[in-house]
Amino acid sequence: MNQDTPAAVATPPQTDPEVRITRIFDAPRELVFHAWTDPLRLTQWYAPRGCTFSFSSVDLREGGAFHSCIHTPDGHNCWCIGAYLEITPSERIVFTMAVADEHGDAILPADAGMDPAWPAESRVTVTFADLGGKTRLTLHQTVSETLAKRTGAHPSWLQMLDRLAEELATRV
Repeated sequence: MNQDTPAAVATPPQTDPEVRITRIFDAPRELVFHAWTDPLRLTQWYAPRGCTFSFSSVDLREGGAFHSCIHTPDGHNCWCIGAYLEITPSERIVFTMAVADEHGDAILPADAGMDPAWPAESRVTVTFADLGGKTRLTLHQTVSETLAKRTGAHPSWLQMLDRLAEELATRV
């Protein structure tokens, strides 16, 4: 393609990468995958430190949906809805996440008190690689890493993965 074409000019290089986090867990891949696909197990670790997590509804299968909430110590509730787009056992989970109200209706992030730059919906892809008894988990969220760090979403993922490691240590 000629570099002078409008298409080449209109596509600036991406300078702000999306969220990508890789973590090695000292647990078999099947166990790590199960922690992501068992609603009861998710309630044990899927929230930042000091917070709790609950489902209002969950249909954890490909094509299913969820309505969940992270409850903060100060009484704030972060409601979320999403859909499971892909679940490949022990290999990959892809789901959407959107800010919602307590009734399960999507709302604008700014209406929930979030940064207005936060996207109305993001996609999360979690992959699980077998490392001979250990698991390399890679999480990708279609949100600017800079925005995620500024809003606290990125450190929240890190805390959640720390909690997952602690949860897995009790199961191995």
